[in-house]
Amino acid sequence: MKRTTISFMLIIALGFSLAALRITEPALAADVVIGNILPLSGPVAPIGKVGREIREMTVEEINAAGGIKSMGGAKLKMIYADSRGDPKVAMTEAERLITKDKVACITGAYQSAVTYPSTEVAERYKVPYLVPVSVRDAITERGFKYTFRVAAKASWYARDQINFIKAIQERTGLVAKKLAFVYENTDWGTSTAEGWRPLAKEAGFEVVLDEPYPANAPDLTPVVLKIKRAKPDFILFVSYIADATLLMNTIAEHEVDVMGMISSGGGHSDPQFIPNTGKNSLYHFDACEWEADLNRPGLKETNAKFKERYGYNISPEAANVYASMYVLADALERAGSADPEKLREALAKTDYTKGPGMIVPYEKISFDKSGQNPQAQLVVVQIRQMPDGSIERCTIYPWAVGRAGYEPIYPIPSWKWRKASGRAE
Repeated sequence: MKRTTISFMLIIALGFSLAALRITEPALAADVVIGNILPLSGPVAPIGKVGREIREMTVEEINAAGGIKSMGGAKLKMIYADSRGDPKVAMTEAERLITKDKVACITGAYQSAVTYPSTEVAERYKVPYLVPVSVRDAITERGFKYTFRVAAKASWYARDQINFIKAIQERTGLVAKKLAFVYENTDWGTSTAEGWRPLAKEAGFEVVLDEPYPANAPDLTPVVLKIKRAKPDFILFVSYIADATLLMNTIAEHEVDVMGMISSGGGHSDPQFIPNTGKNSLYHFDACEWEADLNRPGLKETNAKFKERYGYNISPEAANVYASMYVLADALERAGSADPEKLREALAKTDYTKGPGMIVPYEKISFDKSGQNPQAQLVVVQIRQMPDGSIERCTIYPWAVGRAGYEPIYPIPSWKWRKASGRAE
């Protein structure tokens, strides 16, 4: 009986000891929930797909590296909302992410017309909204305190496109005098065109065509015929992937000869643009914020990882997303909290200069009082055929960062020559 009593007391003591261990055991850090608004269906869905892929890869890297260490190793948890490219849907989804999912921050939404109103929702609820790529100037010109943009503004695209046309003329001595503006008619296209007009006038160019069009148009032949009749020397584009494809292939079909064509990223930098247009895309210039051949630490390895996983290079827009996710992780680390107000304060003090996210072509990411990253800058690529027959985007401008061995081809060859030499579809 005595032995039984002692054994019973030992069991009870052991139970209390285990309970004490459980009580003193540190709790697992709660996930930091991040909302992401993307066009996952509709005509711009291919870009939304890439945006989701790069977010998933980046967050896996951040979580595998220990998560947010100042928060006990908290992991980032991504929740996605499909904007369908509709501003009203995006506003509803932003409110749902904030009120139901209790997100610490929202990222998105690629399309300026979608980002502009959805950031208003975040501002009203005082939740940070990190914008990797939407370019409408007004997004960061409303006095908002919770909106932060990594990408360049639309007016900076316009500035750098006009500067490139002037620079290539100076480099070659071949002068373009007449410009055509061809752009999709939502916020992105119209805000870029607003930047082109005064810059073109100031530089002494004649604008022979100023043509907005609906991005979801099933046929852009009328637009292309207007371009052909106007006889510009240089065409400037703002397009999504479906309309960029239609325009390029229809321009080839109607043999619209110009000295050069330059676009504004978007559809022309989408991974599907070259497969969709083949050799018709050759010699096209594209102003964008990034390219896979830039000489940046870790860029080749990051791009190779993405390409092995998804089958294509990181796009310029995706590069901004990659950098933005690391900027967000850096801000959370400094905030030590997922509280939206503390996170906003940390984002406002961002001074990100080193780390995996710095694959972009500038030396720092920070935000001015408006929430704009003033360091954002562009490069210009030209689509070229390689010695092995493959087609690649080659950085050529600024001249100091261009790919070694590749000078710009300007004026671009005529369609008659291209078709005769097998350099058109």
